[in-house]
Amino acid sequence: MACGISKAGFLEQEAPRLENWLNKNQHGQMSYMENNFDKRLNPTLLVDGAKSVVSLLLNYYPSEIQNQESYKISKYAYGQDYHSVIKDKLKELLFSIQENIGAVDGRAFVDSAPILDKAWAAKSGLGWIGKNSNLLTQQVGSFYFIAELIIDLELEYDHVITDHCGTCTACIDSCPTEAIVAPYIVDGSKCISYFTIELKDNIPAEMKGKFDDWAFGCDICQDVCPWNKFSKPHNEPLFNPNPEILSMTKTDWEEITEETFKSVFKNSAVKRTKFEGFKRNINFIK
Repeated sequence: MACGISKAGFLEQEAPRLENWLNKNQHGQMSYMENNFDKRLNPTLLVDGAKSVVSLLLNYYPSEIQNQESYKISKYAYGQDYHSVIKDKLKELLFSIQENIGAVDGRAFVDSAPILDKAWAAKSGLGWIGKNSNLLTQQVGSFYFIAELIIDLELEYDHVITDHCGTCTACIDSCPTEAIVAPYIVDGSKCISYFTIELKDNIPAEMKGKFDDWAFGCDICQDVCPWNKFSKPHNEPLFNPNPEILSMTKTDWEEITEETFKSVFKNSAVKRTKFEGFKRNINFIK
C-alpha cells in the first residue's frame, strides 16, 4: 500500500477537462458522472471542515492469470469485491488516526462517491496520469485500487511528480476500439470496460470482433504499458481468485448457468453485470 496527502480544495485544472469530457458525451450512459459536478471537484463540499485528502493505493496484481484459452475478466475482479475490502481497511486507518491523535472527523471513499480519485492521487505525488488516463508509478505500474480518507486535520502535503510517459504510445496503439482518442483523453463510451460493465443496452454491432475475448472489463492498455513490467503480485488474501475463474474454458463460460455464475462470482465485482449482462457479453464476443 502507498499513501500520499494533499490539501483539500477545488481542483482548478480538472474542472475544464471534466466539463469538456461531459459536453462531448464521452461518458456515454454513465449519467451519474453528470451529477454533483461541484462536489466532484471540491471535497470540502463532501466533508464538512475537510482539510486533507489522504490518497491510498492498494495493489491487486495477481500471481496467476486466467487460462489464455478463455474469455477474460479484468484482473481487479479476480478476488472479492474491492469496495468492501478497502472500506474496512480505511475504517481501521481512521480509527487508528483517532486513537493516536484524538478527535479527527472524516469519511472513507472507495470509488463510490463523486471524487476524482486519480486526480487526487496524482496531486498527492503517488504517480502521474498516463496517456491511458490511469495513474502510473515507476515502482509498480498501475494495477492497484485508489481510495481516499478525507479528514478535517491539517497535515504536511506531498508534491506532484513528473510525467514519465515520454514518447510512448503503446496504450493508444493497442486499444482495439480506439477509445483513447488523444493522449490523456479516453472516450469512455468507446471503452471495452464501458460496453461490458456500464452499458445496459445491446452492444453496438460495429464493435463486433473488437473485444479480444474480454467479457468483463479490459486490461489491454495496462498490459501493454512498459511501466507494468514492474508489477509485483499483491499480498492480500481477499484478492486471491476463485480457482474456477483461472481454470474455466470458453466452453465453460458459454454454458455457465445462473447458479454457477452466482457461486463463482459470489463476492466479486463481476456481480455488477448480473447473470444476464454477463451472458450478453459472452454471446456478443463468441
